[in-house]
Amino acid sequence: MLQIIQDIKKGDTILEEIPAPIVRGGHVLIKTHRSLVSLGTEKMLVEFGKGNLISKARQQPEKVKQVLDKIKTDGLMPTLQAVFNKLDEPLPLGYCNAGEIIGLGEGVSEFSIGDRVASNGHHAEIVCVPKNLIARIPDNVTYEEASFTVIGSIGLQGIRLVNPTMGETVVVIGLGLIGLITAELLLANGCEVIGFDFDHKKIAIANEKGIKAFLASDADVVKTVESITRGIGADAVIITASTKSNDVISQAAQMSRKKGRIVLVGVIGLDIQRADFFKKELSFQVSCSYGPGRYDEDYEQKGIDYPLAYVRWTEKRNFETVLNAISKKLLNVQPLITERVLLEDYLQIYNSMGGNSIASILEYPVHSAIMDKTVSVKQYVSKPANGVLGIVGAGNFTKMTVMPALKNAGVHYKYISSAGGLTAKALAKKYGFEFSTTDYKQILADPEVDLVMITTRHNLHAKMVEEALQAKKNVFVEKPLAIDENGLNLVIDAYNALTEPLSVSVGFNRRFSPFIQKAKKLIGETTTPINMSATMNAGFIPSDIWVQDMLVGGGRIIGEACHFIDLMVFLSGSKVQQVMMSALGTAPANNTDNAIITLKFENGSQGVINYFSNGSKAYPKERIEVFAQGKTLIVDNFRKLTGYGFKGFSSYRSSIDKGHKEQFLRLVKQVKTGGDPLIAFDEIINTTRASFAALRSLQEGKWINIDK
Repeated sequence: MLQIIQDIKKGDTILEEIPAPIVRGGHVLIKTHRSLVSLGTEKMLVEFGKGNLISKARQQPEKVKQVLDKIKTDGLMPTLQAVFNKLDEPLPLGYCNAGEIIGLGEGVSEFSIGDRVASNGHHAEIVCVPKNLIARIPDNVTYEEASFTVIGSIGLQGIRLVNPTMGETVVVIGLGLIGLITAELLLANGCEVIGFDFDHKKIAIANEKGIKAFLASDADVVKTVESITRGIGADAVIITASTKSNDVISQAAQMSRKKGRIVLVGVIGLDIQRADFFKKELSFQVSCSYGPGRYDEDYEQKGIDYPLAYVRWTEKRNFETVLNAISKKLLNVQPLITERVLLEDYLQIYNSMGGNSIASILEYPVHSAIMDKTVSVKQYVSKPANGVLGIVGAGNFTKMTVMPALKNAGVHYKYISSAGGLTAKALAKKYGFEFSTTDYKQILADPEVDLVMITTRHNLHAKMVEEALQAKKNVFVEKPLAIDENGLNLVIDAYNALTEPLSVSVGFNRRFSPFIQKAKKLIGETTTPINMSATMNAGFIPSDIWVQDMLVGGGRIIGEACHFIDLMVFLSGSKVQQVMMSALGTAPANNTDNAIITLKFENGSQGVINYFSNGSKAYPKERIEVFAQGKTLIVDNFRKLTGYGFKGFSSYRSSIDKGHKEQFLRLVKQVKTGGDPLIAFDEIINTTRASFAALRSLQEGKWINIDK
């Protein structure tokens, strides 16, 4: 299928062939008929992409600070590599889509195949959209009209925040697409509407709709409002303009009546003068996109609706309201359409976004969209007998860590898969994969593939490892192996059922770092117990991010602290026997990311893992200390190893190296030539169970023994 994307690094707007998405649970698959180009938002993204590095930096000063902080902790070259990898990420364009449903995911009962719907899907022939971001189109509304649904809801949400009553005077500053829709919906609400803009064409359209519209360049906007309202001032002002100037917010305050309301929908300078707001006791609020539910993972991705009695107008219900207004002729969007362009002629729009267009419509082919879930990217004449790779998951970890570390590992890139298809296609092109796909099971079915790497979200790991083993593939899975006992048992059963030698590797890369390898050599293979301490300055992650979700990410102890459990197993040469964990403050009993984990090992060694998220970003992320036989080793952020009490060794330093590259080199060699697995399977199981035991210890407040 075809999709419009923005190349952030090169600045090109591209119509890319990517694999068709597979419908997921709680989602629907939509064949697009029309989509609306948001000339404001999309123009900003296109211009950002076309800018050079200095221009990009100036537009995102907060990102520059993050880069400088990362240089201090990780070094210059790793930081630059991360920045350039991020710039390689393609950006899908569009969020105003109308089409027909061609697929229903598990748990979707309110829609049927063939339903005509509007959604916030991208400019793509086929889109997969969560059910709470979809609304059914009334029979008398065309696809073209329905493509205004989402952008109309942006204006509607601004109106809901203003909460106007019949007869009130509301000013709309900025009569672009959102502004004109906002003004017309205000008229339908019984308001007197005054509008300002700098474009003659938009002023004319507004006046035809019954809006009292004026050219901002010809009028004193404050005096105009005062004159129309007979000196009272506007009851409310909705700002839909886009400008860096601070004049707009000042004018909005000056034209408002006492205790007036100002709502910002657009993007303007916000150097607010206290005097403008103080005397009138004005209220000011910024509107969040489509309405309640926006950016809420539970609402948007999991389909958990807000009770109507408590949240009357969610983003989905706003979609339905806009469609209802179009159906009842309260909102006429036809005069706003500037141009209609076939999808393949998309550059007619994107090459002239600086013009006076209001709404541009993309028309999609009437024939059935190509539903290929796999697309060819690079043709190979010959393939190696083994070391043929398929990657499931094309997110940040794959892009920023896995692919750079796999360079020169001697593996043959055949497949890379992602749920949406776009990120996989971008990585396939960059690294020379033969195929990009949205169907990971095609990787498992290909007899040439002998190594499958799984880098998806954590809740998918165990099931995919089971499937890969059943398909007779060697498996590498990014940590954790599983997030609960049920998932772990799936893996164990599949491994025990093998009739041929296959390896299961988990991304416990720290033990392969040259610093840890050197430390292990210095400690030596001894049965004498050792003391270990590891501190992870993990950094704060909000509770609504997926890694914190116990059902998706498993939490940060299971998902990340497992690294250090494995590291201590390696350094001590012994499995974990008992675990005790305490948490900071009143952390919930089932999750924490501020914890102290104490480990006792079978050979008498002991370790303490300090996993903290409340430290300074300026402080290094990881520090490991080992005390053994009158000697001490300190690994500082995987950039320096210092030894005390060793003859002939005091320190070793290099660029940051957490062992990813060495782990993958050994993995590929093991797949090609055989031999022992990178990490013994029983050690992997022990580490995984120890991470589960840590949370159980927190819940029960006692030491937990690890089952053998």
